[in-house]
Amino acid sequence: MISGSCHNPSQTHLFSLCIVLHMDRNDYYGGDSTSLNLNQLWKRFRGEDKPPAHLGASRDYNVDMVPKFMMANGTLVRTLIHTDVTKYLSFKAVDGSYVFSKGKIYKVPATDMEALKSPLMGLFEKRRARNFFIYVQDYNEADPKTHQGLDLTRVTTRELIAKYGLSEDTVDFIGHALALHRDDRYLDEPALDTVKRMKLYAESLARFQGGSPYIYPLYGLGELPQGFARLSAVYGGTYMLNKPECKVEFDMEGKVCGVTSEGETAKCKKVVCDPSYLPNKVRKIGRVVRAIAIMSHPIPNTNESHSVQIILPQKQLGRRSDMYVFCCSYTHNVAPRGKFIAFVSAEAETDNPQSELKPGLDLLGPVDEIFYDIYDRYEPVNEPSLDNCFVSTSYDATTHFETTVTDVLNMYTMITGKTVDLSVDLSAASAAEEY
Repeated sequence: MISGSCHNPSQTHLFSLCIVLHMDRNDYYGGDSTSLNLNQLWKRFRGEDKPPAHLGASRDYNVDMVPKFMMANGTLVRTLIHTDVTKYLSFKAVDGSYVFSKGKIYKVPATDMEALKSPLMGLFEKRRARNFFIYVQDYNEADPKTHQGLDLTRVTTRELIAKYGLSEDTVDFIGHALALHRDDRYLDEPALDTVKRMKLYAESLARFQGGSPYIYPLYGLGELPQGFARLSAVYGGTYMLNKPECKVEFDMEGKVCGVTSEGETAKCKKVVCDPSYLPNKVRKIGRVVRAIAIMSHPIPNTNESHSVQIILPQKQLGRRSDMYVFCCSYTHNVAPRGKFIAFVSAEAETDNPQSELKPGLDLLGPVDEIFYDIYDRYEPVNEPSLDNCFVSTSYDATTHFETTVTDVLNMYTMITGKTVDLSVDLSAASAAEEY
């Protein structure tokens, strides 16, 4: 939870215009998106039991509670560069990006040349897909010559795809594994968004010449909130961890006026928090179910990738939303040498959420240990202009940050009245090829 008293609205940075106090009921940074060592992981899921010695040293583990990769040219990376948090982080490219189709795993083709080589499609479908990829690669929103007479703000994705005669299975991996849509609603929405998403994927893939468009911080995602904590401290922000029962106080008009913990009240004009701090100002929108597995091998059929994402599109599983598999390992310093951490995540759609994960778990092979986490998802229902409370939306099941960072940037605009300029020099965030 962040509380602040704002003074100079002419400034452009959040840390410049507010005296920021960050209070957290936990004794670690990051809240729900923290990274835990092995002892912390055991305490959270197994109570007083101790982890077996064969798993290695506890301190060598950094297990994300909300595992997500970053698109190399995506909005989060641009935000990290804009705020200069990149100076506190080291990244490494992710080895592989795969999609589940007809019971098998395939590398996601992102360019016209990859489409021609992909075993996902037959000969004639490859040619049709190649033509579509060329259209997307050449498309420039500012240059009508590249539009081929199509107004993508009016033409739906379904109509655009029909023009190229692509099969349902091809549409499935394009929409879910390339454009990263979570369900099929995008098909009846303007095609411009999907084309932009595909271009972002291809540009991110080309950036590091690796097997995927994703990067990931060494030592796990827990480094992100710690990086922002350091930046906040530079600008005079104060952090108070392990503050129990943070109670938000309101004045007679219903506006926030402070936060109380352990008998002390910090007065403020604005509060920024996750849904757990203001449960009466949010509504439940779903549940996420996630399996966390410790393994001694990479995921089979991923070319021995030490870090990988696999998307299982909803239609392949007979579901309403996609399933996601995420794996990282000692090469990103999140586990001891020879150990891999795999996650299978999905939006819960039944009363038996753990059983829903079976298609993803079947891809993992043997596991040393497995844990299950189920949590409710919430979104705010309050009007921030009336109460000065800015509440985030809960993390979803996706294994990338594109949805989360959009929520954060929207909150920033609501708080400050300004839009973050993300036209940055992307070379400021580099990713090591080997570490």
